[in-house]
Amino acid sequence: MRQKRHEKIIELIGKYDIETQEELADRLRDAGFPATQATVSRDIRSLKLSKVPDRNGRQKYVAVGGQERHLAEKYVGVLREAYVSADYAGNILVIKTVSGMAMAAATALDNLGLAEVVGCIAGDDTIFCAVRTAEAAPLLLEELRKIVEE
Repeated sequence: MRQKRHEKIIELIGKYDIETQEELADRLRDAGFPATQATVSRDIRSLKLSKVPDRNGRQKYVAVGGQERHLAEKYVGVLREAYVSADYAGNILVIKTVSGMAMAAATALDNLGLAEVVGCIAGDDTIFCAVRTAEAAPLLLEELRKIVEE
């Protein structure tokens, strides 16, 4: 039963943007898998699910493999080490970094899989990050600050 529930969880998070354990438990019950919030919490840990921002700046569960998780942790580490400050103008996020770290931080941003990021251009200590829309720029700024402050 556990294996089938895990398979259903992977299917559900691939099909829907599921933000909470309660929402996942509801979807599992709707699919015929009785599940409490505690069961879902254990399943999330067991499956090593992560939360990432969706296109609207909300968090959603995704399945991240071991190598991908390791790389994501490295990218987050680079961002934390490099980050000094950030602001936005229209759909451009301007990120200030420690001198010499902008290219590494831009590569990290490009590879984190943030849906709002179109791409980055880096100098020595400044990154211009093109954001999909002007409305998404403040959301991405908030998400970036959460990443570097955790």
